[in-house]
Amino acid sequence: MLRIAAAQTFVSSDIADNGSAIRSLISGAAAKGVRLINFCEGALSGYSKSQIVNQDDWETFDWAAQEKELRAIADLCGRLRIFTAVGGAHRLSVGHPPHNSLYVFSDTGTLLTRYDKRFLSNSELGGWYTPGTQPIVFEVDSYRFGCAICIESQFHEVFSEYERLGVDGVLFSSYGIPPYFQIALQAHAGLNCIWISGATPVQKAHKGPAGVIGPDGGWATRCVATAEPELTIATLDRNDPEYDIPLQKARPWRAKARRGGIYREKMVDDPRSRDRNQY
Repeated sequence: MLRIAAAQTFVSSDIADNGSAIRSLISGAAAKGVRLINFCEGALSGYSKSQIVNQDDWETFDWAAQEKELRAIADLCGRLRIFTAVGGAHRLSVGHPPHNSLYVFSDTGTLLTRYDKRFLSNSELGGWYTPGTQPIVFEVDSYRFGCAICIESQFHEVFSEYERLGVDGVLFSSYGIPPYFQIALQAHAGLNCIWISGATPVQKAHKGPAGVIGPDGGWATRCVATAEPELTIATLDRNDPEYDIPLQKARPWRAKARRGGIYREKMVDDPRSRDRNQY
């Protein structure tokens, strides 16, 4: 079993304030036995135009301040023995916009990996961000996770790819989880029989609060739409009887069905099958 949490923090243009809010919820989660917590898109750097007014702001963005906060978050993860995924921009070489990323920290206080958003929105492609190139998979106590960000909720191939890569869950971080995102995420969870942990900022929680979706496509737990930072906790258990059908039956059977052998061995060479113009 594994306890995970989805977070809601207030995201501002002040990197130090964002970092403090993130560390506060990490501490609260660790005290409750959580092993993995994810935060929203841009939780540390800021994301919306209320925090980063235009793409030219990247030239004056305080990368040193963000790195300082990232290191402080990493140190806290090591002290509290917790894994954390934090949204932030990732600086590239001069002349290239940053990636829109999730930094994943291990419970030893190291930067385990980083996910860079691959399917950028139309506005993001207009000089705001540089697209990433590949999925990432990491492990926490034998449970495997992938990552996805915001508009990627609208691309089924992101989640089906993670299913093929053998993940148990996907950390989904977004600057808002509106109803049509929620519908898509529930479908991805149910179709691929995976957990999805969705994080969002406090100021967007009224459109859809943070929460964890089970492998049956139903919400296992959700935050309330509050103006205060909050987290919600779910326990992942592959042997939970509630998820017997999606995890023990549907997911293995669907994998077998996709390989096609169970159908090829039943196919026949029958003229009534070939002729599509008869009753």
